[in-house]
Amino acid sequence: MAWTIWPTGARVRLRRRVGVGECGEIVAMARVIFMGTPAFAVPSLAALVEAKYDIVAVVTQPDAPAGRGRQLKPSPVKALAQQHGLTVLQPPSLKPPEVVEQLRALEPEVIVVAAYGQILRPNVLDLPRHHCLNVHASLLPRWRGASPISAAIAAGDAVTGVTIMLMEAGLDCGPILSQREEPIHPDDTTGTLTERLAHIGASLLIETLPKWLSGGIVPRKQDESLVTLAERLKKEDGRLDWSRSAVALERHVRAMSPWPSAFTTWQGRQLKVLRAELASVEHKNKWPNGAVVADRNHIYVQCGSGMLRLVEVQLEGKRAMDGEAFARGHPDLVGSVLGG
Repeated sequence: MAWTIWPTGARVRLRRRVGVGECGEIVAMARVIFMGTPAFAVPSLAALVEAKYDIVAVVTQPDAPAGRGRQLKPSPVKALAQQHGLTVLQPPSLKPPEVVEQLRALEPEVIVVAAYGQILRPNVLDLPRHHCLNVHASLLPRWRGASPISAAIAAGDAVTGVTIMLMEAGLDCGPILSQREEPIHPDDTTGTLTERLAHIGASLLIETLPKWLSGGIVPRKQDESLVTLAERLKKEDGRLDWSRSAVALERHVRAMSPWPSAFTTWQGRQLKVLRAELASVEHKNKWPNGAVVADRNHIYVQCGSGMLRLVEVQLEGKRAMDGEAFARGHPDLVGSVLGG
């Protein structure tokens, strides 16, 4: 049974949703506002629905243009919310007082946030009596910020994970409620790791939330001496710097996949490097950084140290293709210098 809202004159009355506990007793389900936007947030919302929490509203970013036709497309979170008949709010900003009052009128007991895409100010953070919880894709305090998964891969971290934290004014600085580790596989991209962490985060959220609401968790402060920051990615961040080591560049390619994609330039055109791997051979000659070298059926690029094999590439305006097939179709590639 969901909360029902109906007008009585100028006032609003609320009827509460209830559920059945493990021992058969009738228990009240917490009133939840969920805030999220991308695919990472979808499993968390789905888990809350499955657990029968009283989701009084889903707040997500406004529809954005996508595809070649630039047609407006709803966020993955909005699509799921609509499937379940949930109320969807899409304010361009949470700053206007009328938006805050709209949220206040919903009387949330807790707000759950997962990659929403906007900073929550104190007037929103202070709304629910059980505070705002965030599902963050790192083991805080490592990798606070907007791109923690990409940062962990690029840095060569062996392990990352998910943190459920209380939100405070500031960047991912609130106390920790729970954490779960997840190893980073040698072939992980931001895409593959994001998918795993999304499901881990949903599971951890459903384990943590009832314990938090019942007073069974003591929040733990973050160690400020261990803080690292993951800045929001921009398209230019995908650019490959061939003076760096092949090890660092191989991680960079995976960290930039699927967005913004690692890239370089060749003959004045952008060349995306969609997949790459470390070369297993050494060349006696020291080529300039970015030089393309042929070795039998493989194409390598000289880096600051070591060499990188291009496994899959995409030339600007063309389809993605196997690196060796691309080289066969562009014989002038061998001997050229990428990024020059």
